[in-house]
Amino acid sequence: MVIGVTMVNVLPGSERPAFNELQKIEGIKDIYHVFGEYDFVVIIEVDDLGSLNSIVDLIRETNSVTATQTIVGAELK
Repeated sequence: MVIGVTMVNVLPGSERPAFNELQKIEGIKDIYHVFGEYDFVVIIEVDDLGSLNSIVDLIRETNSVTATQTIVGAELK
């Protein structure tokens, strides 16, 4: 399992529409609206790195998204 934590910036005033679009993306486990440098923290949980990359690409294609930063983690066994 691969966990991705993606910080997302959106156009000012477009937080609600962006949130609604992000909710539609399969593989996103949680979305947190945060205050500070980023507008959202998105938790992605998938089986492999390729799937994570695909979801991050979908996030970047969302109309109001202006920037992303992703941290990748994996389970320790």
